[in-house]
Amino acid sequence: MSESKTILRVAAKGDGVAADGAHFKGTAPGDTVASDGSIARGPHHVTPPCRHFGVCGGCQLQHCDEETLRDFVTSRVTNAALKEQLDVDELLPAHLSPPRSRRRATLHIANAGGRPQVGFREAGSHKIVDMQECEILRPELFALVGSLRQMMARRSGRYAVDAELSLTDQGVDCALKNLPVEGLAQTEALLDFAKDNELARLTLDQGYGPEAVWEPEPVTVSFSGIPVSFPSGSFLQATADGERALVADTRAWLDGSKLVADLFSGLGTFAFALAGTAKVLAAEAARDAHFACKSAASFANRPVHSMHRDLFRNPLQLDELNRFDAVVLDPPRAGAKDQIALLAHSDVARIVYISCNPSSWARDAAQLVKEGYRLEKLHPVGQFRWSTHVELASLFVKAG
Repeated sequence: MSESKTILRVAAKGDGVAADGAHFKGTAPGDTVASDGSIARGPHHVTPPCRHFGVCGGCQLQHCDEETLRDFVTSRVTNAALKEQLDVDELLPAHLSPPRSRRRATLHIANAGGRPQVGFREAGSHKIVDMQECEILRPELFALVGSLRQMMARRSGRYAVDAELSLTDQGVDCALKNLPVEGLAQTEALLDFAKDNELARLTLDQGYGPEAVWEPEPVTVSFSGIPVSFPSGSFLQATADGERALVADTRAWLDGSKLVADLFSGLGTFAFALAGTAKVLAAEAARDAHFACKSAASFANRPVHSMHRDLFRNPLQLDELNRFDAVVLDPPRAGAKDQIALLAHSDVARIVYISCNPSSWARDAAQLVKEGYRLEKLHPVGQFRWSTHVELASLFVKAG
């Protein structure tokens, strides 16, 4: 009979790993796995707070204690850096967003067994977990689950609807995709749903793009006190808490900079945070986000110049980059390979790189370091609590 195995760490996809490299789902460091597969809980294994854990694909790590979660977020970032042989001057303690703080999410709705099911999907499956509770969503978002279920219960036949929820200044913005609306009764039911739940906006996309059907007042999201128009489906940091952590790093690390380029700027999360002491160029490819940022800057009289530019196809060139004291960038998961190649050869003194993918970040970071930048600070951030999704903030300083 083989001996039991002790779990040493948590791997990138959430499985516990023993000394021989064997992976065991649902285990935490210090757990012991017997030869028959039974698990004896160790000091870092806790009772998951949600009844759906283990089935719902929204969380992978609810069985791990706070120390393990911090170690996991940190190791995901440091392992990526180690793979590229990156040295960091200062590794900051990991920041974790608290439970029930997620302010944006996509829920799935389908008719199963004659009744609507509303929730996230099971891990690796299209099957929906009919959500009865949720420890990650803001209460304002979770409060809509029952109302969505009730509204869809009046419908017959097969349907598969996505509900994109975002918390805005005015309340919850709800965008429904693939929901056909035919006739007066269905239209009135939809408007009653929006009114009864005091939605900030209700948007329908029936295959021809989003169309607002309920919006009592213009929907905004505020960044550093500046209200910015919120186009349906626009990107938001997953939690306000995580956004504050990333903004605080950026402000502190770029303190004293007079001219800053914010690349992949979105609605202006970092641009408006920096615009109090610096002039900021905000470059963004999405046209609606660009116009929202531009209008907000003009109305608030902030020194933010919004530029509509696809930085994948047309990155800022050396002569443009060299005008700036500092650059902040927050690219999509693919990273910013072409823009980084130019930044690496620029005269920009400080670069703050925000990333939601440690692997692409490490690849880009290696290019900066190769060309003379020093990785001065690295801050792991866990906005997606209990999931394997990890973010980070980093500061690169030009050597010499």
